[in-house]
Amino acid sequence: MDLNFTQEERDFREEVRSYLAENLPAHISDAVRSGGELTKEMTEEWHAILNRKGWLATIWPVEHGGPGWTPVEKYIFEDECCKAYAPRIVPFGLSMLGPVLIKFGNDEQKKTILPRILDGTDWWCQGYSEPGAGSDLASLKTRAVRDGDEWVINGQKTWTTLGQHADKIFCLCRTDPDAKKQQEGISFILVDMDAPGVELRPIKLIEGGHEVNEVFFTDVRVPITNLVGEENKGWTIAKYLLTHERTGIAGVGFSMQALEEVKALSRKMMRNGKPLAQDPLFSARIAQAEIDLEAMKLTNLRMLFKAQQQGAPGPETSILKIKGTVINQELKDLARRALGPVAAPFPGHITDGNIMFGPEDTAYNAARYFNNRKTSIFGGSNEIQRNILTKTMLEL
Repeated sequence: MDLNFTQEERDFREEVRSYLAENLPAHISDAVRSGGELTKEMTEEWHAILNRKGWLATIWPVEHGGPGWTPVEKYIFEDECCKAYAPRIVPFGLSMLGPVLIKFGNDEQKKTILPRILDGTDWWCQGYSEPGAGSDLASLKTRAVRDGDEWVINGQKTWTTLGQHADKIFCLCRTDPDAKKQQEGISFILVDMDAPGVELRPIKLIEGGHEVNEVFFTDVRVPITNLVGEENKGWTIAKYLLTHERTGIAGVGFSMQALEEVKALSRKMMRNGKPLAQDPLFSARIAQAEIDLEAMKLTNLRMLFKAQQQGAPGPETSILKIKGTVINQELKDLARRALGPVAAPFPGHITDGNIMFGPEDTAYNAARYFNNRKTSIFGGSNEIQRNILTKTMLEL
């Protein structure tokens, strides 16, 4: 296995870097750099720019409107986007539902839905977690009962990220409550968010943001044709989708970006009359985080090599999910500790009249720290990921 990039891959990196320098709007990269919340309009603007280039659906094949990139090219693209402070591509339609439809959808679904994802006509969100079914997703209770040529859906989903922007939601629903195993009797169904009986309620997060929601379904009627794949076989689709989600959660590029920010802070902030970078305990924590990140980068490249040979990622994506989230949380904690009391103010509180409590670009530090605590929980908690690795890879 050769983990060095080929000349073609190095040339591709230069192409991506030049494109971002010329086409990434400054007001969008400034918003990402500051850590502030991106508006829906900013996200749609960036998606449209990438779509015109054919670079939006990074894991789609050419015949469906994607660039047909290899896993390594996708890695390079995401790495350069992080360095340029480009927004993360919203994954629900492009990285989750799109690959599912390409693999499991019928021809009509591919023909109708995929182009609307690409051009931004439809904004999708994910209906997986429920109040009693998070990491134990197979225990979900939302029911879909067949009534003629329709499904009638009743239940509740929670932690629905960016649901306030979405007009569509893909849901896991229990269609056979008498199945012998929890994983059986689950189906993957597409729902319009404006359908009668769908109610969305915001969930305010600890840092004050509105990123996630609850979605309630009361006698929601959905055409039978909105079923993806086979009835009662939705768990297979769910697992396929989650491998893509967990790879994205690892966020290697974002952690590399965060590491550089922590290093810059350690050179800027003073402790006992010296730059914090000279503090042996703090510099040791930075060094350990960088060692862990380099190891994860190599692990990621090995998995990319394997994916190029075999196709879709396997259960080893759980390794990336675990290590990626732990490293990113450590880096956010180091940034908070580097700033000390300056890290306490939330956005809008960084100044008091003409008094500046700290560097203006640190205004969102506390919000980012608290928001990032979720990453070791969503997408399947890290404890569950360890169980998956124990069972599937160690065979214990």
